[in-house]
Amino acid sequence: MSAFAGFPQGALLVGDERVTDTDAGTMQHVNPATGRAQASFAVAGAREVDRAVQAARGAAPGWRDWSAPERRGALLRLAELLQAARPELTELTARESGTPVGTGSGGRRTVEYLRYYAGWVDKLHGETVPPVVQRGLDYTLVEPMGVVAVLIPWNGPLTSIGQKVAPALAAGNAVVLKPSELAPFAALRFGELCLEAGLPPGVVNVVPGAAEAGEALVGHRGIDKVSFTGSPATGARVMATAAASLTPVVLELGGKSALVAFADADVDTVVATAVRVGIVTAAGQGCVLPTRIVVEAPICDEVTARIVEYASAVRLGDPLDPETQMGPVISEAHCERILGVVEQARAEDAGKLLLGGSRRGGELADGYFVEPTVFGDVAPDSHLAQHEVFGPVQSVLRFEGEEEALAVANATRYGLGAFVFTRDVGRAHRVAAAFDAGYVGVNAFPNLPPTAPFGGVKDSGFGREGGRAGIEEFVRIKNVFVSTE
Repeated sequence: MSAFAGFPQGALLVGDERVTDTDAGTMQHVNPATGRAQASFAVAGAREVDRAVQAARGAAPGWRDWSAPERRGALLRLAELLQAARPELTELTARESGTPVGTGSGGRRTVEYLRYYAGWVDKLHGETVPPVVQRGLDYTLVEPMGVVAVLIPWNGPLTSIGQKVAPALAAGNAVVLKPSELAPFAALRFGELCLEAGLPPGVVNVVPGAAEAGEALVGHRGIDKVSFTGSPATGARVMATAAASLTPVVLELGGKSALVAFADADVDTVVATAVRVGIVTAAGQGCVLPTRIVVEAPICDEVTARIVEYASAVRLGDPLDPETQMGPVISEAHCERILGVVEQARAEDAGKLLLGGSRRGGELADGYFVEPTVFGDVAPDSHLAQHEVFGPVQSVLRFEGEEEALAVANATRYGLGAFVFTRDVGRAHRVAAAFDAGYVGVNAFPNLPPTAPFGGVKDSGFGREGGRAGIEEFVRIKNVFVSTE
């Protein structure tokens, strides 16, 4: 029996009010698997964003003053409510963003992040500082930033909520959460659960919206920190807008992650990772996914042929079917953009198109299904190899020797993830250290545990999510000196 009880009310959550009358009006949400509208929701404009920020500012002092056991208890209650709602959330995200129910976590990582950061509530403490000029007591206090603006993408909204909102709340901040207009409902359901868990109204506010809402939120002088995940181009605009009020930001941006496979690598694992992670996961719509498979010459032909064989057997279909392995991409515009990248690569002879490259027809023709696509012998300096596709398009590149492998892997504007597959332990450590990337996997694709810091370098952004570094993004240090003279 389906766990789906219908979409959450398509209303903004401001304090404990559901707001449907907004300056920006309403939008229809389109099911990416069918191409048909399935629900409507209110969209925030500047006025509603201001109301949400004011609600957060009103709630922040009280939330900050909750005792550590009280705040930890509220976060753990929220985690339990999310855990119970996972079947519902799995189906919700399948309908909202096309994530197959057989592979969707339904908020599993969000639960993990909440439980992890609930444990940090009573572990944020200052230190005593030896005075060297005057006699006295010098010590530091760790304080919340105040009100945090959290802007999450449409791919993996629940995971982003866990990475950003959980540590912000644990540190004692109030939050204004802006989900993408392409996937608003998981965030709205999260907001409802926050109230059910006993978080004070205004501590979490949810304002779905497009660029207008994002700009109003980032530029609002009532915001003390901005956390954003999205494209480098949008990240640059976020940073410029925040700069006008000197608001600090943490940016998790795009990627063009290389998986470097040496001749001694386990070919089965390389091929499975290239397809299951690089193509199938979220239909390739993930910033850290390995989308460049950089293979040493002696095994490159074998790896390429096996990637094509593996990818050709991937089952596309209805995200609500448990047997479906890969769903649609998020929108018609996104589908057309991906196919445009494929056509550009073919026109520029960037590599050999070995599989896919088209939109799936037949009974899936109305949805936004892009076939698993593989290019072989891709030129390292081509547009295909240099730019993020954000779709189920895999590029295989050939190299000779460790020096060339690193040159190819690092020769992009991005620096989010990188992966090395080899049985040589010394080489694994050398290559991992030499990658221009913030997150490295050796012989595996790590599943972003809440204990580990995650983030990028170069155009992939700065700041970290996860681990101690993740919660330290949402606190500030105050120094106190007490004279004893």
